[in-house]
Amino acid sequence: MGEGEGSKKAKTGSKKRAARTTSNVFAMFTPHQVQEFKEAFQMIDQDKDGFISKNDIRATFDSLGRLCTDAELESMIQEAPGPINFTMFLTVFSDRTQGTDEEDVILNAFAQYDEGEGLCREETLRHALVTWGEKFSESEAEKILAEAPMDRKGNIDIKKFAHILTRGEEDEGTAA
Repeated sequence: MGEGEGSKKAKTGSKKRAARTTSNVFAMFTPHQVQEFKEAFQMIDQDKDGFISKNDIRATFDSLGRLCTDAELESMIQEAPGPINFTMFLTVFSDRTQGTDEEDVILNAFAQYDEGEGLCREETLRHALVTWGEKFSESEAEKILAEAPMDRKGNIDIKKFAHILTRGEEDEGTAA
């Protein structure tokens, strides 16, 4: 017990950045978001040691079919000012997402499929949904894409689709 009392004095007697950051970081996200980040963290922590290392990130990208250079991996690791435990993981994400909303995040994700003029072919997005990351089943992809605003050529308006996914179909008649 003596040890616990000493740590209490240390916490109250000095300002510990980690303790303050922890409470602020967790307060920035909803409990559902924290749970999603926890699941992502656990998937990336390939060796299950409670920390994300360069090898964990390499293995994660390898499993997604993307090879990363050592410089890219090192750059990712350097984004955190210290070892990447779950709290640090949240801190890095909070720094990156501060000032952005869910729609911006989806737009950034869809941007890689933009084939010009903010459009994406339905089959391209369908293939991505059932092939990469947390894979969707064909029926799940069908349900998702049923909401997508498409033109006569089967192109999805990425910006309108991101709006529908995050805010619902507020503007009737937004589909192309």
